[in-house]
Amino acid sequence: MKFEYTGRHIEVTPALRSHVEEHFNRLNHLFDGKALNAHVIIEVEKGRHRSEMIVKWRNEVLTATTTLADMYQSLSKTIDKIEKQALKTKNKIIDKHHKAKKVTAVAKPVDEVAPTPNEPKIVSAKRYAIKPMTAEEAVFRLNDEENQFLVFRNAEDEKVSVIYKRKDGNYGLIEP
Repeated sequence: MKFEYTGRHIEVTPALRSHVEEHFNRLNHLFDGKALNAHVIIEVEKGRHRSEMIVKWRNEVLTATTTLADMYQSLSKTIDKIEKQALKTKNKIIDKHHKAKKVTAVAKPVDEVAPTPNEPKIVSAKRYAIKPMTAEEAVFRLNDEENQFLVFRNAEDEKVSVIYKRKDGNYGLIEP
């Protein structure tokens, strides 16, 4: 690992250097011991401690910036951001290699894909007048119909009812 330090309005002390390098040593497993160039920029302006890191690793450039009241906390937070970026980049590289498919010389024929069936739609039926009748008359009329149900106005209470054929051969009556 190669570190470069730049201090603006602040002197880069050996304690700050060791703080940064100690945190990066804990992240060594992420970087796989590959060549790493880190440029650390620290500055103080109006009591705000700003730290910025630019890390060049593999073909990637990771950058992070943090501004806090304490320089050590600012550096730690910036290194945490770099760690998240490095982890995301490393996982992306691993996933890319694991999902790669081997190319074969012979192309396999693609099976025909059946079209997906369309969603059911509402088909308008013929209109007819609802005549008053009893449930027994509706059963006789239902036997003449090709539909499995019949909507009628019950002659006894003048309410709309539905009669339908059941699977067991009987008839069902739906009354409101």
